[in-house]
Amino acid sequence: MPRPPDRQLLHYLAAYDPHVSDLTLALREIVLEEAPSAIESIVEGYAVAIGFSFTGKPLKDGFCHIVTYASHVNLGFNRGALLPDPNGILIGKGKSIRHITISNHGELENPVVRRYLQAAIEQVGAAPAEIKAGKNSKTLAKPKPRSKKR
Repeated sequence: MPRPPDRQLLHYLAAYDPHVSDLTLALREIVLEEAPSAIESIVEGYAVAIGFSFTGKPLKDGFCHIVTYASHVNLGFNRGALLPDPNGILIGKGKSIRHITISNHGELENPVVRRYLQAAIEQVGAAPAEIKAGKNSKTLAKPKPRSKKR
């Protein structure tokens, strides 16, 4: 395992079926094998999400994210609409984000998962050579509802 998961992530995943939480951790491991210096940002809202970036700014600079649902996990690509998709497996119709739905461990072994990850990493440029110890994971507070503009 590239690095152990954050305790808060394990706490959030405890609410899920063990199959789904194990799937999330296995996918996280694949992402970190491809991007060992990536910084994780963990958010719990309607689902548990892990954003990955090299700057600690997952919304602005993120290259991928994992979202855990009740029966599956999505591997999302922040600029997925710009990724080549010769296999036609990316799902989504928005301006930017595309994802792959993963329901079982066998799907993680498909080489296209790593190829799409590598392409997403290339989109954001080279990763920093090293990240300071202790700075490669952070837990973000639950998102607050947006206030209405007056």
